[in-house]
Amino acid sequence: MTTKRFNFLLLFLMIIPFRAFVQESKVSLNGYLKELYMFYSPEYPIPGTDLDYLATNIIHNRLNLKWYTSKKLTTVVEMRNRLMFGNLVTKFPDYQSTVDVDHGLVDLSWITAQSNSWFVHSMIDRAYLDYSSGKWQIRTGRQRVNWGINLVWNPNDIFNTFSYFDFDYEERPGTDAVRVQYYTGTTSSAELVYKPGRVRERTALAGMYRFSRWDYDFQFIGGQAGNDWILGGGWSGDIRGAGFRGELTHFEPANNHSFRSTVASVSADYTFSNSWYIHSSVLYNSTGKLGKAGGMDVLFNPDMSAKQLSYARWSLFGQVSKPITPLLSGSFSGIVNPSDCSFYFGPALTYSVLNNLELMLTGQLFFGGSGTEFGDIGQLAFGRLKWSF
Repeated sequence: MTTKRFNFLLLFLMIIPFRAFVQESKVSLNGYLKELYMFYSPEYPIPGTDLDYLATNIIHNRLNLKWYTSKKLTTVVEMRNRLMFGNLVTKFPDYQSTVDVDHGLVDLSWITAQSNSWFVHSMIDRAYLDYSSGKWQIRTGRQRVNWGINLVWNPNDIFNTFSYFDFDYEERPGTDAVRVQYYTGTTSSAELVYKPGRVRERTALAGMYRFSRWDYDFQFIGGQAGNDWILGGGWSGDIRGAGFRGELTHFEPANNHSFRSTVASVSADYTFSNSWYIHSSVLYNSTGKLGKAGGMDVLFNPDMSAKQLSYARWSLFGQVSKPITPLLSGSFSGIVNPSDCSFYFGPALTYSVLNNLELMLTGQLFFGGSGTEFGDIGQLAFGRLKWSF
């Protein structure tokens, strides 16, 4: 299977540029190449090793192919290829298994090549057909079903939940689904999404109705997701020029393998005339802990759900950013668990070297006592150079 996938990858890489050349008016190809360096200083010594730090390099290539097959049909295939090396790979052989994960109906994730000190991971995270005719739009295949409204925590995003700390995956995960949308008006639509899964926990069938009223956008969702019935909604608008958003989802157990939960988030953001930008958000999780929330795993936890966006009952987020020069911008963000007094701090600097070349330096710094949500993690520093084409 690995050999077949590797041959498919080579064929894919050879065919795309050729097709884009001979059918320039019907095919578009873009993507990027970037290098990400991570240095991790854990809060406690690493068991079973003589290391007091972990480091890894990731050389990441992404290809986005869009073929306008006809006036009504569009074919999309997108994939990512990542070369990973460093002592995180050599000292933790199981790290490879946490990267090579695909919960979709079809496994489109594989290790292309590997050795004791490095490996190449490839994954197709978009592969769908999009058909549009009149007020109808039907999309089938691996796609991004984004029902989230807020910028940090998205309780409505039941199909493609993502972690705020996974900043290097801008496209976000995809899901194998059939999505049918009907536009009932200029600013209103109804849609139904069916996500088949290999097990019940990965299966979902839900619908959403979206409309605008009083200069606000509203949405209501309902259906079944895994072992839960879900019901929720959200809004997006502004108050005196400040963005005001919120979303809530209630999870009601459909069988004995689940538990009742309500997750909600509200956020506000504003850009001043001098280009300062501020953003704040609060997350509520009815099943979260009020005491010490227990440590989270930022390296080896690739899976999360809209039902468990945080271990805490309450979480508070804040961010400020500003362009320092036309080419350089800075940002500071933070998350606080007010119950156990642990917190996260994330400074970032981004510099535009060229129109399509960007340098970013950022950190993920976690603090708190033992047994708290952020206290047992440590500090991470990142450097990234990204070239887009």
